[in-house]
Amino acid sequence: MKNKEEAENSSPRKRGRPPAFDRETVLAAARDTFWKHGYDGSSIADLTAAMGITPQSLYAAFGSKAELYRETLEQYRRMPRAEPGNPFMDKVDTVTAFERFLTNSAKIFTAPEHPKGCMISTAVLNCAEENEPIAHYVASMRLQALAIFTARIERGIAEGDIRPDADAKSLARFLGAIVQGMSVQARDGATTDELLALLSHALGELKKY
Repeated sequence: MKNKEEAENSSPRKRGRPPAFDRETVLAAARDTFWKHGYDGSSIADLTAAMGITPQSLYAAFGSKAELYRETLEQYRRMPRAEPGNPFMDKVDTVTAFERFLTNSAKIFTAPEHPKGCMISTAVLNCAEENEPIAHYVASMRLQALAIFTARIERGIAEGDIRPDADAKSLARFLGAIVQGMSVQARDGATTDELLALLSHALGELKKY
């Protein structure tokens, strides 16, 4: 039988009323910590120090480290881009849509005000076994992006600005690989101009279709 101390330690955390703080502000602090150090590399102590709150407040407000991470990923998606709007929904041709998307990616991956690279495209590629649900969650986000890429290329085929014999899924994976490569190179110190030069080659390939 568990003694009293063990029972207390194993009981579910009680959700208290979160303290008064701006949720978006503390999320941004947690986001940048995860972005820089990764999920496994960001401890609760690291996160609470960056957020300026106690562990108790973190659990009360967000439930768990995993849930906090999910919220930071959604906040990352909402971050302003150099060119606002959704390039895949705008009434532009396929090459222009991807040019806008990749240009935004190059600029946000190299912006000086936050960690380098993409928080999603190269996140949680390796993790501890107990964190595999988070790895699967991030992988699902990458698959969603590939589906969006595929749909936009298929739209281009239907609208006539992409050749009808183009393999939409293969092209989407090629462009997804470009985004992941840009993220890694930005983490390694590539500049905005260097990434923009890289994406010009990718767009050159897309223009062949």
